[in-house]
Amino acid sequence: MKLLVGLGNPGNQYQGNRHNIGFMALDAIARAHATTQFRSKHAGSLAEGTIDGEKVILLKPQTFMNRSGDSVQQVAKFYKIEPTDIIVFYDELDLAQGKVRIKIGGGNGGHNGLRSIDPQIGLNYKRVRLGIGHPGKKYVIHHVLGDFAKADQVWLESLLNAVSSHVGLLLKGDDSGFMNKLAMANKLFDNPDTKPSPTKSQDKAAPGGQSHIRQARPTKPQTAVPTSGPMADMLKRLFKGD
Repeated sequence: MKLLVGLGNPGNQYQGNRHNIGFMALDAIARAHATTQFRSKHAGSLAEGTIDGEKVILLKPQTFMNRSGDSVQQVAKFYKIEPTDIIVFYDELDLAQGKVRIKIGGGNGGHNGLRSIDPQIGLNYKRVRLGIGHPGKKYVIHHVLGDFAKADQVWLESLLNAVSSHVGLLLKGDDSGFMNKLAMANKLFDNPDTKPSPTKSQDKAAPGGQSHIRQARPTKPQTAVPTSGPMADMLKRLFKGD
């Protein structure tokens, strides 16, 4: 049995957020593979099914992002699922839109969902990083908690369809094959120069810091060059008016 976890924040106000792409991936998988209806259980929204002969549990924690591990740990314990049989889908700022990478273990990269999961089940679970692109700004909260724009829907739909169609490869341990299939599906929309779409200025953070926020290293403030006064005179003499 495998446990597939999608990370996100519960509530209609977060439904279209980039931060909820993990939820979106699980919804796409459920639609494609005729699982049971999602129901409330173990502090999450849970469905069951069979994919390519493998029994699976689909879990969307309903604890908000920064307590995702509570639900994951409960489900893993109840169904006696080892970390090596857990696959977590989540948003990744440091990957371009539509890019996908898979890893086992390693750091949490500033993601509060992983930060909550790691101490509860350990690091030996599979992480599927779904690229949402980086806004290129010091503060990224409005990007992460902003909704996908209409322009994003082309690559997003292609990505989610590919995830749901080829998830069986993940279950079999063929991570390279899975990533190759997704790369082929998105190759028409793979433009490294494409910048993330602008986010709505009214997007709010989840209450109580429930989202992950990554900040760029602070830059040193730029000092204005004086145009008058003793310092300006000295600079003029120094550079001979250049």
